[in-house]
Amino acid sequence: MFPVINKRKTGIHLRKIMDKHGITVKDVQEYLGLASVQSVYHWLNGISLPSVDNLYALSVLFQLPMDSLVCGNRPAVPERFFSEINEVYYQRMQRYYAGICERYIA
Repeated sequence: MFPVINKRKTGIHLRKIMDKHGITVKDVQEYLGLASVQSVYHWLNGISLPSVDNLYALSVLFQLPMDSLVCGNRPAVPERFFSEINEVYYQRMQRYYAGICERYIA
């Protein structure tokens, strides 16, 4: 099955995320530099979706991966997947830092 984003579910999901973070439609409009709040209301009502640039900015605002902001017909990626990736990168950075310390401090 071809993956498709559900605009209505995504809008409901975005509203829940905004409520959880205490962020208003006006806050999102100002953060993204939009001319009016109408675009944000269109997203929340399932009329349209944020552009990729706006999704990227929202992911930074909410401190969530872009993929977790949209709802579609494919299975969700478990949160543990992201923590496992972060752990792998953390361990890699520790080894890198240790190597640098050995090379330049010793």
